[in-house]
Amino acid sequence: MTSFDFDLFVIGGGSGGVRSARVAASLGNKVGIAEEYRYGGTCVIRGCVPKKLFVYASQYSEHFEDAAGYGWTVGESTFDWKKLIAAKDKEIARLEGLYRKGLDNAKAEIFDTRAELVDAHTVKLLKTGQTVTAETIVVATGGRPNLHTALPGHEFCISSNEAFHLEELPKSILIAGGGYIAVEFANIFHGLGVETTLIYRGAEILSRFDQDLRKGLHEAMEEKGIRILCQDIISSVEKVDGGLTVRTKNDKVLRVDTVMLALGRTPNTENLGLEAAGVATNEHGAVIVDAYSRTSVPNIYALGDVTDRAQLTPVAIHEAMCFIETVYKNNPTRPDHDLIPTAVFSQPEIGTVGLTEEEAAKRYPELEVYRAQFRPMKATLSGRSEKMIMKLIVNAADRKVVGAHILGHDAGEMAQLLGISVKAGCTKDDFDRTMAVHPTAAEELVTMYSPSYRIRNGERV
Repeated sequence: MTSFDFDLFVIGGGSGGVRSARVAASLGNKVGIAEEYRYGGTCVIRGCVPKKLFVYASQYSEHFEDAAGYGWTVGESTFDWKKLIAAKDKEIARLEGLYRKGLDNAKAEIFDTRAELVDAHTVKLLKTGQTVTAETIVVATGGRPNLHTALPGHEFCISSNEAFHLEELPKSILIAGGGYIAVEFANIFHGLGVETTLIYRGAEILSRFDQDLRKGLHEAMEEKGIRILCQDIISSVEKVDGGLTVRTKNDKVLRVDTVMLALGRTPNTENLGLEAAGVATNEHGAVIVDAYSRTSVPNIYALGDVTDRAQLTPVAIHEAMCFIETVYKNNPTRPDHDLIPTAVFSQPEIGTVGLTEEEAAKRYPELEVYRAQFRPMKATLSGRSEKMIMKLIVNAADRKVVGAHILGHDAGEMAQLLGISVKAGCTKDDFDRTMAVHPTAAEELVTMYSPSYRIRNGERV
C-alpha cells in the first residue's frame, strides 16, 4: 500500500482552496495547504471585499448632498485617501487572520510558499525546496488581471490589484473595459472626486447583462459625470511629464494621471507543473475539469477561477463543498452552476438572476415581460433624478419566472432573495399572491400584475 505525506494537499489559499482544506481536515484527514501570497485569495485580499469597502467610501459624497433635502446641514467635508487605505488594510489583515485561524483550528498544515506539481502525487514547496506527497491534490490558484501586454505602454498602466494600494488618489483616470470590475471602479473613483473616463470596445457596457439594465446604468453614470466611450479601445499609452498621454483607435487623445486596465482575468496556471503531472488545460490556460471538478488526472481536482467556469467567490466555495461530498463523504455531487444570482456594485447597483430578455427570447416561443421604472422614495426629498428599473421575464407556457433583474439601491440584497425564488421554480402567480412590503422599492416585484409587453418567436408584440 502506497504511503503519502498527506491525504490532501491544496495549492492555493483562496476561498475554494481554504474551504476544501479546512473541511477535509476537520473530517480527520491529514491536510496541507500552500499559498505564495496571502490567505483569503482574490476576493478577500484584492477583490470583492476591499472593493465593497471602497464602494461604501465613494457613496458618501452623494450622501452628504442628499442630506440637505432631509433637513440636515452638512459642513465642509474632506476625504483622506491614506486613511481609507489604512482602514482597509487593517480589515483585510483581520480577515486573513480568520482564514488562517480556521485552518489551524482544523489542524491543517499551513505553508507560506509557492507550490508546484512535480507529478500526479508530488508537490514541490519552492521556499524550502522540500517535496511532499499527497493521495489527492486540489489546484485552486485562482486568476489574475490580464495585463494586455500587446498594448504599447501597458507597463505604465495599473490593474485592479494596484488600485487598492495607490500612494495617492489620482486627479483623473481612464479605465479600459466594460465588465463589472471596470464599471464598479469607474463609479468608485468618480465618487471619490476623480475625473473618470471609461473606454470599452463594445456598443454598450456589461455585455452579459439585460439590455435595459445596461442602458439604464450607462445613462445614470453619464448623468453623474462619468465619461463613457463605447466602440473604442486604447491604442497606446505614453508616459509624459505630469501624467500619461493615451491615444485611441478612434483617434482620440486623452491626458490622464492614471490608466487602469480591466480587460478580463487569466487563470493562474503558468509554471505550476500541470504538464508534468499530466493535467490538461484549455486554450486560455484554464484547467479542464469534469462535472465533479476532477481534472484529466483522476486524483487531482481543480476549483474556482483557475477552471474559468464562473468567476465568483460563492461558486468556488460551492465547488469546494461538492468536492468534499464527492471525495470524503461517498456522495458524488456535481456543482450546480445554473441560475447563479449576482450583483454589480455600481452606483446604482445591479442585481440579477436567470436569463436576460435576449437570452430568454431565444429559448422560449413566448415570453411575458413585466417592467417597472420609477423614482425611488429616497430620491424624492433629496432631489436626485436617479431611476430604478425592475424586470421579470416569464415563460408564457408555464408562467415560470426565468429571469429577474434590478437596477437601483440595494439591488444586490434583493437579488440574493430573488435567487431563492427563481431557483425554486416560482411562477409569476406565486409572485402575484405574495403580499407586498410597503413602502419599499422591492414591492414592485410583486405588484406588476399585467405584462408590459410580450415576445413571440423573438419579436415584441
